[in-house]
Amino acid sequence: MRRMLAIVVVICLLAGCESDERILEQMALVQTSAYDLLENNKIRVLSSIPVIEPDSDVQRQLLTAENDSIKEARLIFSRETDLTVVSGQMRNTLFGISIAKAGLARYIDTLLRDPSIALGVKVTVVNGGAGELLSKNYKSHLDTGRYIDHLLEKEASVNSIPKATLYEFSRDYNDDGVDPVAPMVKDAGEKATIDGIALFNKDRYVMRIPARNGLIFALMKNNLKQGEIALNMGEVEGRKLVVMFSSLLSKRKVKVHHLEGERFSADIHVNVRGSILEYTGQEDLTDTDQRKKLEEDIAAHVTARAEKMIQDMQRNKVDSLGIGQYVRNSLSYKRWKATEWKDVYPRVKINCRVKVKIKDYGKYI
Repeated sequence: MRRMLAIVVVICLLAGCESDERILEQMALVQTSAYDLLENNKIRVLSSIPVIEPDSDVQRQLLTAENDSIKEARLIFSRETDLTVVSGQMRNTLFGISIAKAGLARYIDTLLRDPSIALGVKVTVVNGGAGELLSKNYKSHLDTGRYIDHLLEKEASVNSIPKATLYEFSRDYNDDGVDPVAPMVKDAGEKATIDGIALFNKDRYVMRIPARNGLIFALMKNNLKQGEIALNMGEVEGRKLVVMFSSLLSKRKVKVHHLEGERFSADIHVNVRGSILEYTGQEDLTDTDQRKKLEEDIAAHVTARAEKMIQDMQRNKVDSLGIGQYVRNSLSYKRWKATEWKDVYPRVKINCRVKVKIKDYGKYI
């Protein structure tokens, strides 16, 4: 009797497994999706799906739909392919500049509500049409979606762009002391390229930090364990003075000061250590005094660029550095709630205090 019962249980379990069977070749694994807002306020969704068949000459399949919601697109996709469309392998979401300016909150929220989509899926803004970028074929890259994903991973690893995911965007959007950010890419003809950092006022794209200032932004926002930057520090006797700073380590602290009335000031203290890979100036780096002067010149250069960047952010009312979080932590809950931070923030005096230490400079002949 027990033996018969065991056989029945095993048969039921096997039957259950068979009903949930998913064959890889029968699934459309969405890896990258692009979203654009059209003039009629409809949304164009384009998704890239890798072709798994080994004998196929095609590396990917593109599915597109125009409708009122991004979830409705999945139903349309199902009618366009004989495969089962699934989102569990999604790595990146590309939002065109038009939809980013209108606001991303509702779309991010919709994606987060899908249990099959991971919280770590990237959020990327395209300076142009997202669908146009994703649908383009680049000679050196068979899968454009994967190419862009690897490009973002590489640049984020050296802190030239921030890491932005569905979770991080939603977290910052719902935090009244900081605004979300996202990397920005664009089509550059024969290649895709990083176009800087997209800054948001709440969920609406407002301004861009140019790619050349990506690491300056990172120094003001986070502690860094890696990074490199080329600093063009003007000219000396008609020759450009360039410093290539690498292997950067930095620590950042923010101190808030209360002034009279509803006014504040904030000091961003940044200590930077790094290696000189290239230097076209005249200072002898083996000389302690001359090396110290170069450190001071680099610090002054970084400070000037950072303060100009922050002034641009204040004019656009984007608190991407999270100064509001530090002000909030210095106030009582009641006083913070009575503070209209978006109106106060542009009037905050923000000072950058940068110190630079050259830890090594190689051998100079």
